[in-house]
Amino acid sequence: MPDDAPFAAGLDALAARVRDDLARIAHPRLPWMEPVAGPDGKPALDVLIVGGGQSGVAIAHGLMRAHVDNVLVVDKAPRGLEGPWLTYARMPTLRSPKDYTGPDLDLPSLAYQSWHEAVYGPAHWQALELITRQDWAAYLLWVRDVTGVPVANETELVDIAPVEGLLEARFAGGGVRYARKIVLATGQDGGGTWWMPDFVAALPVHVRAHTADPIDFAALRGRRVAVLGAGASALDNAAMALEAGARDVALFCRRAEPQVIQPFRWLTFAGFLRHLSDLDDAWRWRFMSHILGLREGFPQPTWDRCARHPAFRLLTGRPWTGARMAGDAVLIDTPAGPHEADFLICGTGIMIDFAARPELGRCAGNIARWRDRYDPQPAEADGDPDGKADGEADDRLADFPYLGPDFALLPRQPGLTDWMRDVHMFNIASTMSFGPSGASINAMTTAVPKLVSGLTRGLFTADVEKHWRSLRDYDVPQAILTERKTP
Repeated sequence: MPDDAPFAAGLDALAARVRDDLARIAHPRLPWMEPVAGPDGKPALDVLIVGGGQSGVAIAHGLMRAHVDNVLVVDKAPRGLEGPWLTYARMPTLRSPKDYTGPDLDLPSLAYQSWHEAVYGPAHWQALELITRQDWAAYLLWVRDVTGVPVANETELVDIAPVEGLLEARFAGGGVRYARKIVLATGQDGGGTWWMPDFVAALPVHVRAHTADPIDFAALRGRRVAVLGAGASALDNAAMALEAGARDVALFCRRAEPQVIQPFRWLTFAGFLRHLSDLDDAWRWRFMSHILGLREGFPQPTWDRCARHPAFRLLTGRPWTGARMAGDAVLIDTPAGPHEADFLICGTGIMIDFAARPELGRCAGNIARWRDRYDPQPAEADGDPDGKADGEADDRLADFPYLGPDFALLPRQPGLTDWMRDVHMFNIASTMSFGPSGASINAMTTAVPKLVSGLTRGLFTADVEKHWRSLRDYDVPQAILTERKTP
């Protein structure tokens, strides 16, 4: 984003417009949340949001528009490094079309287009093809600041425990906050951990990395690099290695042909985004197992970024079956024979594993998963009209949490750790229950309001007796009857 002074005036004017728009749509304005004291005698947060990226900021903004103001967002990263955009995202631009909205929550002055035009001018927006990730990161910080969302950076949640009807959040370094509800807006790995094959993880760390790891690409100049996976992130990392001067970059795809269809483009319509979660379990499973079974395809510019380099090779039908050190190099086992490389990069995504999340340590073993609530039937048994096995079992998807209608964690065994119903999961792990939601720009306009509605519903119903007493005690006259004087 330009630092030039002329653009500051445009953003100042836009910020004033945002504040004016928010004031115009503030109805109903009446405050309705009553403070609840924590064990420390201080007011507990109504909602603690863990994760200060695009989702966390949008959720807080939505709650504040509903006059739930006692909220706090925490993020373990320093300011400006929340989310992937300036860390492990290695594509030049977002993959989403530029007109996708999200963090604005349908407020035009808060939309990315308004920010972009204020910074670069309307003509630049018209000529723009895709949003750079640096601009998106700058825009998200602006949204956070202009809406007044409170964020505590370099604050890492390490434990959640029930205390006197509230949730106790403990942070690295010893800090403690109490909250009525906690939202885990923790992005791609928020339901588990980044995954790579065990035989790769067993190698020395100086010869392997995950696409989510910090990687010194300059150090790969003149070296042989092997990339596992054929998704967009895998190709992004292959491109980074090629651009850094790697001698050979081989990308291994286990399929006979790489996936080039992007199912997330198909599903970006209001009916699916709003109402997938309203379907019964069989339909939800059928849709999401098909979509997630395809995996996420890569766009043409991502492929072209690699294919323009003579040092790039795509090897299809080549899963890795083992790997071991051979001197200073790594020997990778594949069905087509061994492959020697100097450095390995795994674009292998995430694994749902609640035990890997320290904040869930007290309830991980009792979180209901899809395998606990739904037993998929083969295609011929579930009436699938096209005869495809969309309903078949899938252990990877069965590990996803089976969430309540408000994104709440549910106990596998009721009566144990029931307090987890006040922990709401809005990250990649919510995908099986809600479709694209907690880690997708295209779903924010529908998923965030659905979560906010669930949170306010829970807060209201928990206080229903207080509201009833308040109604009974309400005695503010709307008119004053004066005695009419007779002439």
